[in-house]
Amino acid sequence: MSESPLSPTTRRRRFTVDDLLADTSPQARGTRELAEAREIALDRIEPDPDQPRRTFDPERLEELAASIRQQGVLQPIAVRYDATRDRYVIIHGERRWRAAQLAGLPTIPAIVRQVSDEQRLIQQLMENILREDLNALDRAAALRRLKQQLGDVPWEQVAETVGIKRSRLFQLLATEKLPEPVQEAIRAGRLSEKQTRPLQGLPEPLQIAVAQLIEQDGLPQAEIERLARTLRERTDLALLDPRELLPQLRQFIRPIGSATPRPARSTRRSSRAVQLVTALERLRQLLETTDPATLDRAEREVITEAFRRLGSSLHRWRTALGGAPESS
Repeated sequence: MSESPLSPTTRRRRFTVDDLLADTSPQARGTRELAEAREIALDRIEPDPDQPRRTFDPERLEELAASIRQQGVLQPIAVRYDATRDRYVIIHGERRWRAAQLAGLPTIPAIVRQVSDEQRLIQQLMENILREDLNALDRAAALRRLKQQLGDVPWEQVAETVGIKRSRLFQLLATEKLPEPVQEAIRAGRLSEKQTRPLQGLPEPLQIAVAQLIEQDGLPQAEIERLARTLRERTDLALLDPRELLPQLRQFIRPIGSATPRPARSTRRSSRAVQLVTALERLRQLLETTDPATLDRAEREVITEAFRRLGSSLHRWRTALGGAPESS
């Protein structure tokens, strides 16, 4: 037999931030909520497809599941009843619901609430934005959804509504502009939002390469910021083959406790090679993207003379490099 939800109707009114936070804070209600909760079968509950949270750390879910096996679910989840399908949809507490499934529980304590779709989504958004344990990308997505739900108000008003600084809001939003490999590292917890801040404004290949360096070498924040400042003056490195980029970037990293990059002599030699490769790559790209048929007579004469001089230089370099030992 199907369970019927709580039935009192709710009168439409303006909700304050305190109202919304009070509705989504199980700790504030403590044991009173447990007393009000009912046990509902896990297979009669489903996630809300509009839930802003998209990422759940498998390891942390397993930890929560282990705790639930020992102590049970200490805080009830909140659900709404969908009479058309005789199902319960999660308002908040999806992580606890998932962990309870892993723990093998048949039921979970839940409080059934009657809320409008608008209020429900705002509650979920507010809860997710204020959770520091969520990754920055989920929080940024929640901020955008909240802005829409509030009538596309200015970002300043969104920050005021949520209760975070305007600068913090834009730091979270900036993660959405990072390349996908960097975003994936944030979602997986391999990089923090703070570690990626210095990457803003660098060419995409450099953003990806520096992110890989941070993961592989465990660079401290000060070194990440110093490296990013250096690379803003060396954006030509972005033209290198990705396989060559990481070794080149490591030339700019300071060893811990050192005041100068390592090793200075090798770096100078490497920098000369990078500059030559970069110039040749730019020339190659120009030649491949320029149609000779579009040149007038004067332009053809100038370029022909430039090719003559370049040919002489290239011949000299080929001859010199031909005697160089091959790399192993």
